[in-house]
Amino acid sequence: MKPRVLIADDDSTIRALVEATVQNSGLECRVVGNGTEALETVREWHPDAAVLDVNMPSLNGFEVLTSLRQDPLTRDIRVILLTARQQETDVIRGFGLGADDYVIKPFSPMELIARLKRLIGTTP
Repeated sequence: MKPRVLIADDDSTIRALVEATVQNSGLECRVVGNGTEALETVREWHPDAAVLDVNMPSLNGFEVLTSLRQDPLTRDIRVILLTARQQETDVIRGFGLGADDYVIKPFSPMELIARLKRLIGTTP
């Protein structure tokens, strides 16, 4: 079974780019456009990892991450925050809330995949 990755970003261009890169890397993925959809999809689909934008409507990536870490059923999902927010306080907040990695936009899709595969234990 292929590892499952959820992509949550309100920017359709970023979603399409990350989705294509993830699928071309042999991983299964689903994409959503906001934090509420991200939590619903996690609970229904049970991904191995999630790539979350911080700035999303309804619930932001920090709020989704907090919710995932507080739920015993989702706390072990690997989470990469993918965001344009590069202030030190944002990076520290992300790791403090339990992010496994923090990638700043603009980003290299192949580097994102390498980080993702490292987190879920597949070969890069």
